[in-house]
Amino acid sequence: MFEASEKDTLVMKLLHYFITEKNYNPVILQGAENEIWLENMKENYKIVRIVSNYIHNDEQLNFDLFKAKRIAKSIKKKTFSWEMNILSIYMNLGENAHLHPDKHLMSIDLTEEGKLENLNVLQEDFPDMSKKLTFTERGMELFLKITEDINEANQSNAEKFNQTFKKKTPYLTYFLILLNVLIFFCTTLLGNYDTVLKQFCLYGPLVRLGEWYRLFSSQFLHGDVFHLLFNCYALYVIGPQIESYLGHVKFLTIYLFAGVIGDLLSMSFSSYASIGASGAIFGLLGSLLYFGYHYRLYLGTVLKSQIIPLILLNLIYGFLVTGIDNAAHIGGLIGGVLMTALLGVQFKSSTSEKIQAGIITTIFTVFLLYIAFVVTAV
Repeated sequence: MFEASEKDTLVMKLLHYFITEKNYNPVILQGAENEIWLENMKENYKIVRIVSNYIHNDEQLNFDLFKAKRIAKSIKKKTFSWEMNILSIYMNLGENAHLHPDKHLMSIDLTEEGKLENLNVLQEDFPDMSKKLTFTERGMELFLKITEDINEANQSNAEKFNQTFKKKTPYLTYFLILLNVLIFFCTTLLGNYDTVLKQFCLYGPLVRLGEWYRLFSSQFLHGDVFHLLFNCYALYVIGPQIESYLGHVKFLTIYLFAGVIGDLLSMSFSSYASIGASGAIFGLLGSLLYFGYHYRLYLGTVLKSQIIPLILLNLIYGFLVTGIDNAAHIGGLIGGVLMTALLGVQFKSSTSEKIQAGIITTIFTVFLLYIAFVVTAV
């Protein structure tokens, strides 16, 4: 006959609350015995740890807190978090262990479920906890219900994760690469490349006279074969990831918008003609940066070791080498971040976040249009 202890039952109830009600996800850690770590980067307490092992005295408690801070520091670096507030819930705290207030590492004694109502910390951040921990089921029936609910929540999160990261065929990426190649070689073989370049490149004075199409057409022109191959290869590497993660429509919207923002910033800082897809490609990098930040618990290492260094190296290269329109790169990067925030990351972005991003994107675009068409036109 199954019979769980009072503490085990309380732990199960807490897990049920944080996972099914507050959307916390388990964190797998090595060497963390008799404790459960949960994360939700959108809550005030980004980490909740439920500690079941017996803490006898202050020495053991201080060591446990030291260990928790060290692990939290690692998670903080990985997730690019300025602050990492942690809530430690001790289920088996001895009388000789005394908790001390800490702004970023809050610790509470929950050896009995009845203590919930007297814990101001929980009432402020989790006011519905006491109510949600109340079940009509008892014994095995309670255990089965909690287990079933947690499994359903974990399965739902796993399905969302698989849906997001499932590899999808990047049709639009291949189409854009083909389009760039066809435009370059067709115009070159027909012998009218210079004419096409003059007619469709980005040139501020002509754009200001009404030839707005140049903001788009210039993204599909390249100066030579090397320029073409470099941008097509970059698009081949980065494009499939964004198209797979965010979907075809969002990918194309980000690509074109970032290219236009890059062109507008280029017009604002340069009076020379400009061509190339690099502004739009930097927009994809910005999009990947924003997406990776939302999944930073899983992609934090990739962000630090690959995405951010790639962006910085390309920007530095653009500043050091003449003939590179770095303003378009910076504009595209900003445009990619803004449009991705506006469109949202599935299962991660809230409606309020997308509305805020929409307001910021609109203000930034209008400001850039003013600079490009009014200030620099004088």
